Order: sequence, then structure tokens, then C-alpha cells
Amino acid sequence: MKTKFFHRIALSIALTIGASIAVAQTNVTTDVVTVNLQTDTVKVMSQKMNREIKAVVVLPHQYFDNPTDSFPSVYVLHGASGDYSNWPKKKNLEQVATQYGVVMICPDGQDSWYFDSPIDPKMQFETFISRELVAYVDSHYRTFRSAKMRAITGLSMGGHGALWNAFRHPDVWGSCGSMSGGVDITKFTDRWHIKARLGNYEDNPERWHQHAVVNLVPSIQPGQNIIIDDGADDFFYQVNCNLHEALLKAKIPHDFTIRPGAHSWKYWINALDYHMLFFSKAFSK
Repeated sequence: MKTKFFHRIALSIALTIGASIAVAQTNVTTDVVTVNLQTDTVKVMSQKMNREIKAVVVLPHQYFDNPTDSFPSVYVLHGASGDYSNWPKKKNLEQVATQYGVVMICPDGQDSWYFDSPIDPKMQFETFISRELVAYVDSHYRTFRSAKMRAITGLSMGGHGALWNAFRHPDVWGSCGSMSGGVDITKFTDRWHIKARLGNYEDNPERWHQHAVVNLVPSIQPGQNIIIDDGADDFFYQVNCNLHEALLKAKIPHDFTIRPGAHSWKYWINALDYHMLFFSKAFSK
């Protein structure tokens, strides 16, 4: 479970004293101590799935400098075959969180596609992400509890999951994004464990179409801030273009960008910077 705030402060004092001694011996700065205290790995109990799910919570420096302030939150989802540790390992989220003054959350999504599976009670990740995890974060950290100050994005499967959760829960998510998102799962019926969550496409095509983000467009409520991008060489390129066209036809405002790049961490590490800037502007409106 998350370290209590007063334990964190006590640990910070102890480590700072130790680091001050170490500085004279090794020339290591005390900034390292502060950075280490910015990241929590937590276990969140899901009542819906009756099991604990891990998540990384990254705090900005300002969280400790201003102990009474609340902060916007940005949830960042991983892709298929990934886990909660992917984003913190690939990008310096402590630096990103501090740059934009936000709390960042990277939950484990396993290979769930971030919806509630109609056939697997252990894969109820829509409820977990949009209800249970948000409730945990808002009750354990100083985050704003309004949709306007909360955003969600992700890569690949996580891009699908971010838009799926945001479009279906506009009361929770004021802003959302997708990087190289698999936004139409009906085009990839034998890939990435999707049929383990929905059953075989041939047996129930309607179920598959109901769980594809592109088919949620008619139900999207106005007012959300939406950013979508993909690489020109990505195998999800066409389905993202299709989503863009559907949003245009429905007259739903959104940012849409195609950049050079493929389905790779090189692309996503760069793309997250654009999403964070987009969310920052939305938080300040």
C-alpha cells in the first residue's frame, strides 16, 4: 500500500541526512533522494475482480513544495503484453510530472483491452480504471476530484483503453488521448488476446463491434478534449484515420496528427510530450 505522507517526510529527512554525508564522499547530489521519493508502486484492491492490481504513481516536485495544494492527474496506459512498469522504465515520468505539475498514474492492465470482459470475471478493467483506481488515487493523493482536471491516454491497446473509458465515462474523464491506438478491434480478430476477452469473432461479431472504440462515436458527449495520433508506418494507421473521419462526420472537435514513425517506443516517448502539453492546456481553461 502507499506509504503514508508523514512516513514519506520522515524517510526524506533520514535519507537527506544520509545523502548529505554521502555527498562529501561521493559527490552525489541530494536531488537523487527527492527523485526516489516521487514514485510509489501501489496495490489497489479491485472489488469487481476480487484481486489486487499494481500501479505506479508519480508525484511532481511541487507536491512536496506545496503540501496543501491539489494537482491534476494524468493516467497513462500500457499496450498489449506490457505492464504497469513500462512507461516509468521508458520515460522519465518524474521529470514530466514536475514539468506540468501533475500526478501521473500508470496502472497494470494486463491484456484486458481495458474494458469489462463479458466472458472473464477476472478481466473487469473498465470498472477498475474508471471507478476503483480513480477512487483510490483521489482518496490517497491530493488530486483534483473533477473530470475537468483528470486525463487518460495510452499506447496501442492502451490508446484503445483510454478512449474507451473516456467516451463511456465522461463524468470521470475530461480529457483523453490515444497514441497508435487499436481503435477498431474488429480488424484484428486473431491478435493480442482479444478473443480471450470477447470470444471468437465468428461466434459473436456483434459483441466485437460493440467493444470497438470507433463504434462509440455516435454516443460521445460534447465537451471532452480529445487528442489522437499515429505513425505513418504503423499497422494501426488506417483504423486511426477511420476514427478521425468518423469524428469529423459527427462534428466532434479533436486534435488528430499523423507523424513519421512506426509502432514503437521511439514514437510513443515523443508522442507523450504532445499529449501532456494538450492536457496541460485543457487543465488551465
